[in-house]
Formats: sequence, structure tokens, C-alpha cells
Amino acid sequence: MIHYKNTAEIELMRESALLVSKTLGMLAEQVKPGANPLDLDKKADEFIRDHDAVPGFLGLYDYPKSIITSVNEQVVHGIPTSRPLEEGDVVGIDIGVLKNDFYGDHAYTFAVGEISEPVKDLLRVTKESLYLAIDQLVAGKRIGDVSFAVQEHAERHGYGVVRELVGHGLGRKMHESPEVPNFGKRGRGSKIKDGLVVAIEPMINMGTRRVIQLDDGWTIVTADKQPSAHFEHDVAVVNGKPEILSTFSYIEEALEKMNAVMV
Repeated sequence: MIHYKNTAEIELMRESALLVSKTLGMLAEQVKPGANPLDLDKKADEFIRDHDAVPGFLGLYDYPKSIITSVNEQVVHGIPTSRPLEEGDVVGIDIGVLKNDFYGDHAYTFAVGEISEPVKDLLRVTKESLYLAIDQLVAGKRIGDVSFAVQEHAERHGYGVVRELVGHGLGRKMHESPEVPNFGKRGRGSKIKDGLVVAIEPMINMGTRRVIQLDDGWTIVTADKQPSAHFEHDVAVVNGKPEILSTFSYIEEALEKMNAVMV
């Protein structure tokens, strides 16, 4: 059953989404060679609690940390460890918060130092597929239109689109109906209506679309060990059109600041 949100609920969800955005922006300045994912987890936990919210992932389905850090071939659900990030890595950081009884949940894949041109292309195309999908979240269309937009763009560039993991509805629960796959056919799936709020999250692999779950019960990796990228936004349908509740602007400002210092 889909839980449609009213205007007041969407505004509360915007607050939750923007807190995730600010947390990712804070971490953006920390993501560099030598950074310890466990330290990133601690900083994010403190930042979220200092803003009158609680980490949305900690304890959810017994997940042991406050953020998710998926490095290189790790697609999603990577548990932060003490292994320092290295030059040339990519790390997808996925964060959830619970504030005012509503969840925010979105993600960004960061370059650690200088990365290769092929991996830059993977990140660029994955982010492009996210915004193409958001453009399809229009009242009267169907979830399959959103899914097709991701798949068509990613596969046109030769990448693998993960099937086993999907986007989802969002609200008083972290995962609500409907599921939002990153593959599908136009005109299929639930009809899009005002008040729908979903987390759209392309998970795109450089090589095969096949994935494997590690023995920790959480971490999903590419079957061929090639890199993967993951970008996610929280989006509401308002007056028939998509309205992005989260933002990458805090991340982009932090990265621009870092680049200016390095020049």
C-alpha cells in the first residue's frame, strides 16, 4: 500500500532529507586519501544527533553502524571499517536520518583523490541517470517510466544495471511502497500521483550487472570486482511534478572549496 503525503508531511520530509544533505556535505571535506571510514561514521553520528535527529540506519534490520560506506567494487551496504581510503578509490556514502517522525535517505559516490577517467565516466553517467529518472516522476506516468530512464541511459553507455536492489517509497518508515527498480518498461508499474515520495537510487556497475553478498550479511559487491557507483535523491510529486527534497549542493560547495585549496 502506498502512503501518499500531504503538504505538511512533505515539508517535514524535506527537513529530514536536507539534514542528510548537510551531513554528506560535512563529510565531503573529510573524504580524502587516508580517511578512516570508522571516523566518518562517528562524525556523521555526532552531526545528526547535534541536529535533533537520530541516525536512520543504526539498528535498522540490525545494521551495526550509522552510515554506509561502499568502496570500489562494493555496490551498497558496505559497513565502515578501519581500512583507510586510498588515492584512486571511490566510496559511496549512504545516510539515513529520522527527524520529526520522518526519514530522509540519500547517497553520493565520492572520488578519493584523483581517479581514472573511466571511473569518472561511470560516476557521471550514474548521476545523469538519476536526474533523467527524476524527470519521469510526473503524475499520470508510471514507475516503469522512471525505471526505464535509468536503464536506458546506463546500458547505452555499456554499464551493468543492478537488478537485486531497488529504490523505494519513503516516509514514516525507511522502506515503503512502491519499489522503484532501476530497470523496467515504460507504462508499467504503479501510477504516479501527487503526494508520492520516493528515494530514487541508481546502482550502476562498470562491468557485469551481477552482484554477490559477502559473508558479513550486508556488503554487496560486483561479481567481476569492477567499480560501482550509487547516487540517490528523495523526491516528492507536488502539483503533478517532481520536487527534489534532498540536494547535492552542500557536497558540491565542499568539493569546490577543497579543489580551490589544492590549486
